[in-house]
Amino acid sequence: MSIANSYNFRQLTPNLSSSGVVGPNRLKGLADEAYECVINLLPNHSEYAVAEEQQAVEQQGLDYIYIPVDWEQPSTADYQATVTALADNQTRKTHIHCAANWRVSGFYSCYAVSEKTWSTEQAREHISGLWQPQKFPQWQALLAELGLTF
Repeated sequence: MSIANSYNFRQLTPNLSSSGVVGPNRLKGLADEAYECVINLLPNHSEYAVAEEQQAVEQQGLDYIYIPVDWEQPSTADYQATVTALADNQTRKTHIHCAANWRVSGFYSCYAVSEKTWSTEQAREHISGLWQPQKFPQWQALLAELGLTF
């Protein structure tokens, strides 16, 4: 089963895709789809987390980066860690995910604007196509701090 069948899947660049919940069967096929790295923003204690995700990814020879972003208390440190992981892997085929692609879309959109690969409007449209930050004050505040207002 392809990673493209994951919840809220988006192809962000030729080398970068994102999604919500991936599921163990999709993870097992990443090497066959030529992925080289997985970045996971979903805390392991989440009800949506895949048990032993890191092992499933690393057994295929892929790199695994775990940045547990607390939905209730996202931070600029979480964002900076995500930016570092994205920048370090920008030439490698990478999949980044969380529970619903909300954490990822927020962070990636701010990153894309800061890198000048997306306009502010493109970033807002991307996020709004998945969720509404206005309904989550902690995220609305963090996104505004990162330069993206809603």
